[in-house]
Amino acid sequence: MSPAEISPTPSRTRTARVLVLCTGNSCRSILAEALFRDLGGGRIAVESAGSRPEGTVDSRTIRVLDEAGLAHDWARSKPMTEFLDREFDHVITVCDDAAEACPLFPGPANRTHWSIPDPAGATGTDEEQLAVYRATYADLRGRITAFLATLQG
Repeated sequence: MSPAEISPTPSRTRTARVLVLCTGNSCRSILAEALFRDLGGGRIAVESAGSRPEGTVDSRTIRVLDEAGLAHDWARSKPMTEFLDREFDHVITVCDDAAEACPLFPGPANRTHWSIPDPAGATGTDEEQLAVYRATYADLRGRITAFLATLQG
């Protein structure tokens, strides 16, 4: 067979559509979106939103993403209502409030809930507060790594 007669096997994988929800869309869901973008490669199309968005991304979230070397120029705090007309394969809530407020999304949308404390509630010195954000990042990284391992492809 000549090279011209050989065609590549079509890929059977497709991009999984993921929506990550929390209350303010300024900390946990932004960290999760950045991690999905980084770890998921071309397998994931991810968005994040909040049930009551803060309107800005927390500066400590930005600092942790900078430390990790993850881009965040896309990051903005937005309401989950922005996505009600979109289909997702997975809707992941990362706080209890968002899990309770989460509307039904059209399409297959498998729902997953991760109860993760809000790092914005951290107290102490700036360094002690930042340590809580770093711990939240590490927790999410472990969960997302395990989640991605369950996806086909």
